[in-house]
Amino acid sequence: MNALRRLVRVLTLAAGAAAPALFAAAAPRPNVLFIMADDYRPELASYGSAAITPNLDRLAKRSVQFERAYCQQAVCNPSRSSLLTGLRPDTLGLWNNGTHFRELKPDVVTLPLHFKQQGYTTRCVGKIFHNWHTKEKGDARSWSAPEFLHYATHGDDGAKVTGELPKNHASGGTRKYTNVAMCESRDVPDEAYYDGRVAAEAVRVLGEVKGQPFFLAVGFWKPHAPYNAPKKYWDLYDREKLPPLDPQRPSDAPEIAFHDSREILGAPGPQRVEPTPEQVLEMRHGYFANIAYLDAQLGKVLDALERSGVADRTIIVFVGDHGYHIGEHGLWGKTSNFEYDARVPLFFSLPGSPHAGKSTESFAELVDLFPTLAELCGLPRPAGLEGLSLAPVLQNPETIVKEAAFTQHPRPAYYDREPDKQPKVMGYSVRTATVRYTEWRDWKTGATVAKELYEGHDEPAETRNVAGEPFVAAQQAEAEKLLQDRFPRRGR
Repeated sequence: MNALRRLVRVLTLAAGAAAPALFAAAAPRPNVLFIMADDYRPELASYGSAAITPNLDRLAKRSVQFERAYCQQAVCNPSRSSLLTGLRPDTLGLWNNGTHFRELKPDVVTLPLHFKQQGYTTRCVGKIFHNWHTKEKGDARSWSAPEFLHYATHGDDGAKVTGELPKNHASGGTRKYTNVAMCESRDVPDEAYYDGRVAAEAVRVLGEVKGQPFFLAVGFWKPHAPYNAPKKYWDLYDREKLPPLDPQRPSDAPEIAFHDSREILGAPGPQRVEPTPEQVLEMRHGYFANIAYLDAQLGKVLDALERSGVADRTIIVFVGDHGYHIGEHGLWGKTSNFEYDARVPLFFSLPGSPHAGKSTESFAELVDLFPTLAELCGLPRPAGLEGLSLAPVLQNPETIVKEAAFTQHPRPAYYDREPDKQPKVMGYSVRTATVRYTEWRDWKTGATVAKELYEGHDEPAETRNVAGEPFVAAQQAEAEKLLQDRFPRRGR
């Protein structure tokens, strides 16, 4: 019986046993296959979605699925930096895409660097750290070899094949809303786009490192825009049968809760093109096509792990860096505190686990992944980590390790592109078992300028802001205290 199977059996039979001590006595050490998707809300079949995700479905059957997993900020660089350092955005002082975390915390130990320092071979294939805008390209010191296809722009991810490209098949043709072609459907191989090449390289690297303890991070670029998956993935869906869109804003919501969707539609101004109803349908179709394309590439990596001979001692983590809007609330992209942006898919697969295929309602935050993986692999916990280990939940999915999850986002959403380079307001949000509550606080004074509260049964649609209503007074008081405890109100 392999080491991980022994661990799970012992944990199941003897609640409270310490995972690090058990792993310290076991050999060989478990590997980690860490897989991240970009702009991926829980739009997959095991979460009840119409998305076509057969490979994620089979991963779900061997995993504990977290129903309530949340990012710390819904935009790439702050979310990934928080996850990979185990520190919240306010601790890092990082809330934008243009600042590399090492500019602020030059000596911080990242998740892969911690594994590297403990004797693991650490490899990066694809987008793990933020991919552009920043002065540093990725984080070379975290890895045992150079990163692969980790630093570029999503707008550069156009079809690359030998010979002449086939005609574009997306209805309406190739269009530019911003600086990228948002919708394309070309009959090209998977490897024409980044994720096909990421999957191929991940398969190759897995064969290279399988003989040693490894931490292999695979970062897929999809389902992030542009919506340009190969044609066969568009063809999986009937556009007219996709879930209908409700674009309405929640009633009584403050204006500050929203943003201008510039990532997809372009900045407001005379050059901006508002999508027609037909184009809205096409972009939503494209997001689902991107998901199916991502799923197929994930399947190639899972197949390679099965062939490798080390699957029975490899922990698999799959996670999205943050959620996404595809027209809901009138929004496109991320950068809000709404449930669509804050909530992410999260799977932990432990070989031999008796809880494979189960889901848990226990809250999880992305900041928890660092301490969880350290504990599961028997590594010391670095000082200063702000997350909690989810290992007790993997031991027993009924276990609750935290009572809430926290997400935040500044206004303006991309404040670093403004003249003063400072947020004007920060939105702090807490998701409890019953509500999502958000306070928008003036950045300099700490004064609350707006509040939102949405009942849990109304998520993710969040159709009505009921902050201040008497019937939610108790829930709001609880949420306010949690928010104040996590983010003490103070002037700057």
